[in-house]
Amino acid sequence: MRAHYLQHVPFEGLGSMEPWLAARGFTISHTLLAPSPTFPALSEIDLLLVMGGPMSVNDEEEEPWLRDEKRYIEQAIAAGVPLLGVCLGAQLIAAALGARVYPHQREIGFWPIYAAADPPPHGYRFPSELTVFQWHGETFDLPSGATLLASSPACGHQAFQLGERVIALQFHLETTPASAEDLVNHCGDELQPGPWVATQEAILNPEAGSFEQISNEMARLLTYLTRDLIR
Repeated sequence: MRAHYLQHVPFEGLGSMEPWLAARGFTISHTLLAPSPTFPALSEIDLLLVMGGPMSVNDEEEEPWLRDEKRYIEQAIAAGVPLLGVCLGAQLIAAALGARVYPHQREIGFWPIYAAADPPPHGYRFPSELTVFQWHGETFDLPSGATLLASSPACGHQAFQLGERVIALQFHLETTPASAEDLVNHCGDELQPGPWVATQEAILNPEAGSFEQISNEMARLLTYLTRDLIR
């Protein structure tokens, strides 16, 4: 089995997903997005992961490779490849499906999300309330045909699912203490006071068990997404 991830900046990697995938026999490869990116043939991968990044999906003039990435994501959806998007990755999935992505109030730190009242019959089900790690300043409209999975007081569209193989998360379940520190080091200028912006201290030293909780939820989600691959 091969898992491939699209990486936008070196400091936003797989986090807790990497050991989970390796322990289950996945070979892991990646594309670091840059001018003229090369993507593997979709027939050669079993799971596609689209990671976060500080750019916007709308920055095509400055980052023209975004057009290529959106086309590749669109093709992956059409081909039925299991697909998970995280933060920017979720926004890219929404954009590839024709939905609008636009600026929104910043939501940074550990904050609660709430499961949607009507998840799809065979869809992924979040706990009724879950505290997750957030770092975003944009959001998306719900794509046509997608089902909302979770919301938060700060942002109405936190997660959605399309069919049984595509899941998009506005938040980060993969974050580890080390990757949270990387985000603070590279994007700390975004920690401007706001109703949903935590302090650096709260991000790096959250309540006991916070990182373990999101890692466990990520493991549960990956188990759902790869259930047809792992026997």
